[in-house]
Amino acid sequence: MSTPPNTPQHAGPGEGHQPPPKWRIIGPGLVVAATGVGAADMVATLVAGSNFGYGLLWAVIVGIILKIVLVEGAGRYSLATGRTIFEGWSSLGRWATWYFGVYILIWGFSYGSAAMASTAMPLHALFPGVDLKVFAIATGLVGLALVWFNRYAVFEKITAVLVGIMFVVIVGLAIIAVPHVPDMLKGLVPMIPRAADGSLEIGKTLALAGGVGGTITLAAYGYWLREKGWSTPCFMKVMRIDNTMAYVMTGVFVISMLIVGAEVVATAGVKLGNGDKGLLDLVPVLQAKYGTWVGPAFLWGFFAAAFSSVLGVWNGVALMFADFWANARGKGSDSPQAKLDGPYARFYMLWLTFPPMILILTGQDPVALVLIYAVLGALFMPFLALTLLPLMNMERFGVPKTWRNGWLGNLALAVTAVLFVWLGVQQLVDAVGKFVSQLG
Repeated sequence: MSTPPNTPQHAGPGEGHQPPPKWRIIGPGLVVAATGVGAADMVATLVAGSNFGYGLLWAVIVGIILKIVLVEGAGRYSLATGRTIFEGWSSLGRWATWYFGVYILIWGFSYGSAAMASTAMPLHALFPGVDLKVFAIATGLVGLALVWFNRYAVFEKITAVLVGIMFVVIVGLAIIAVPHVPDMLKGLVPMIPRAADGSLEIGKTLALAGGVGGTITLAAYGYWLREKGWSTPCFMKVMRIDNTMAYVMTGVFVISMLIVGAEVVATAGVKLGNGDKGLLDLVPVLQAKYGTWVGPAFLWGFFAAAFSSVLGVWNGVALMFADFWANARGKGSDSPQAKLDGPYARFYMLWLTFPPMILILTGQDPVALVLIYAVLGALFMPFLALTLLPLMNMERFGVPKTWRNGWLGNLALAVTAVLFVWLGVQQLVDAVGKFVSQLG
C-alpha cells in the first residue's frame, strides 16, 4: 500500500534506513517504562503484597503484558505511518482533538504539583532540616533545566542512571527479603482474593493489573522513537524488542515491590499510609529488620523512581503538547515549532513547572479542578486503548496491511480496552463521590 499523501516523510532527528547496532537497542522503551512507574505504583504493589501475599502476582504479570500491547501499538502506528499518535487521533474526528487538548492542559497543572511533591518526600526524609516545599520547587526547576538544555540522547542517559538506581535498590531489597518461591508459584495461578468480610476483591485485582505503569506517557512512546531516530518500518523489530525488554524490567521491579510487601510489610504487621507517604512508612520497618543503612538506600531508590517520572513527563508530554498545538495552528508535526526546543514544548515545560508551584506553596488543590482532572484522567487510558483499535485495523487511517493488527493483537487490545473502561468508570464514581462529600 502506498503512503498516504499527508504522511510526513521525515519523522525525527537522526533518521536512518538501517536499525541501530544491538548494543543500542535499549532506549525509548526504558524511558516510557521508567516514566510510567512512579511512587503511586510502588505503594499499590506494596499494599497488595502486604494484604494478599503473592496472590495477585498473576495480575501484575497480566498488567505488564497489557502495557506491552498498548505501547507496541502506539509505536507500530508511528513507525508504519510516519505519523504521530496525535495525528492518528485527529483523523478520528474533532472530538478527539478537543478531548486531548483540554486533558493535557488540566492534567499538566495537576500532575506538576503532585510530581514535584512526590520527588521531594524522600529528599526531605533524608535531609529533614530542609523544608519539603523547598525540595519540591527545586526538583521542578532541576527537572525543567535538564530537559530544557539537553537533547534526547542526554535525557535518555540520565533516565538510564535513575532506572539503574531504583532497580538495584528495589530488586536488592527483594533479594534480601528472601521470597518464598512455592508461594510465588502459587501466585501465578489466577485467583481473586477475598476481603475480611468474605467478598471478592475484584476491584483491587483489576486496579493492580491495569494501573501499574499506566499513564499518558504510554502514548509518548512514538514521540521518543522519533527523537531517537527510529522512524521507519525497518525499526519495527528493534522497537518491539526495546518495548518488551523495558517492560520485562518493569515487571521485575514491580514484582520486587510485591515481594517486599509480602515478606517485610506483612511480617512486620504494619499498615502503610495512603498515597506516596506510604513509602515513608516503610523506612522504619526496613531499618528495624535489616539495619539503619537500608532506610537511606530505599529513600534514594524512591527518589530515583519519582524523579525519572518528572523528567519523562517534562520531556515526553511536552512533545505531545507541541504536536497538538502545532497541528492546531496548521503547522504540522514535522515543523520546527513541534520539536522539543520549539516554543510550544517549552511553554508546556513552564506550564508543568511554575503554575503548579502555587498549589505546592498554598497546600490547597482547587476542588473543581481536581474533579475535572480525575474525570479526564480516568478516561485517558480507555481513550488510548479504544482509539488504537480503529487506527490499527482500518485502511483509511494509513497503516499498511503488513503492520495492521492480527486477530491475536485485536483480542489483546480489546481485553485491554474493556479493563481500562471498567477502571475508568470506577475512578469516575470515586471522583464524583469525593467531590460530593467535600461539598457536603
